[in-house]
Amino acid sequence: MTKQTAALISVFSNMSLVILKMIAGILMGSISVISEAIHSGIDLIASIVAYFSIKRSLEPADKDHPYGHGKFENISGFFEAILIFVAAGIIIYEAIRKLIHPIEVEKLGWGIIIMFISVIANIFVSRTLFKIARREKSIALEADAMHLSVDVFTSIGVFAGLLIIKFTGISIFDPIVALIVAGLILKAAWDLTRRSLEDLADKSLPEQEISVVHNILSNYKQIKSFHKLRSRKSGKQRELDIHIEIDGDIQIDIAHELCDEIEKDIKSHLEDTYVLIHVEPCNRKK
Repeated sequence: MTKQTAALISVFSNMSLVILKMIAGILMGSISVISEAIHSGIDLIASIVAYFSIKRSLEPADKDHPYGHGKFENISGFFEAILIFVAAGIIIYEAIRKLIHPIEVEKLGWGIIIMFISVIANIFVSRTLFKIARREKSIALEADAMHLSVDVFTSIGVFAGLLIIKFTGISIFDPIVALIVAGLILKAAWDLTRRSLEDLADKSLPEQEISVVHNILSNYKQIKSFHKLRSRKSGKQRELDIHIEIDGDIQIDIAHELCDEIEKDIKSHLEDTYVLIHVEPCNRKK
């Protein structure tokens, strides 16, 4: 399954859940179920954005985007995070309103059934998306999977809240559960915002990946030293540029072969990596 197909599955899954939850929430007068419908609505928008950003990111490099279109996925992740913040704000507002002006929740059976269906559907879809996101190193798809995994926990929370109301008859649990849902959503939004902005701001690759590069370079006896190692990530593509110092008497064709070998070595350990190596003579005056 391609990541585009996975994103499309997420679109149709979220669309179905939005309709079911909204109908149930309105019939029941339940803010927690309506908040879940809003959450799934945000997920739906996010999954649509993810689908088109993934499609765009797969386009090859061109004149206007010589480094490719990978950062469209990062932009998508940031946009999805903003949508989650908006959803949380709506849920918090409605929950507080219901705390001040309580409304009795009715037809609990429908809500319990729909929340159960939501949990099962989102577990299946989110696991599928996470699996493909890891394989394809897609932050947009991972963001979509994160949305759905949060939806699993929030749906479980609403499901539990409705069961408590059913057996105790205390409707105040409905807005309380909605506030807990909002808290979980805000946490997910913050994590997603941080990750998306890190790549957009060209943050260096993780320390463990930089260590891999250091270890590889240290294994080449021809390299006297190396410096100015810079790295960043664009979508799933890693980008590295390195300055290496070698003996100034080495012929240019030998130096070129050495660079090719280093590049292949790095790519064998870190897939989807673009490597640029600048060669300097070790006896060069700096």
